[in-house]
Amino acid sequence: MKNPRDLIKRPVITERTSEYMADKRYVFEVDIRANKTQIKQAIEEIFKVKVVSVNTMRVPGKPKRQGRYNGYTSEWKKAIVLLSEDSKELEFFEASV
Repeated sequence: MKNPRDLIKRPVITERTSEYMADKRYVFEVDIRANKTQIKQAIEEIFKVKVVSVNTMRVPGKPKRQGRYNGYTSEWKKAIVLLSEDSKELEFFEASV
């Protein structure tokens, strides 16, 4: 297996994914060649939690234009990871109040 930190690139934090966090669902940008089993093992190793399920999807590149040149943004893959009820929550950013 590859290094787990090479498979999991970064967490995806949006309004929708913030709502998922209440249900212990987390969204990550992952390597485009990673499969569900590799993603599950990497999350369990990095964060020391128990993963129940992994859903993946490929996000297609969008057409972009810079002046007269046309191109596409890169295609990427995201994984929605559901943690077990007894797992701790993942903290991506600390709130200093």
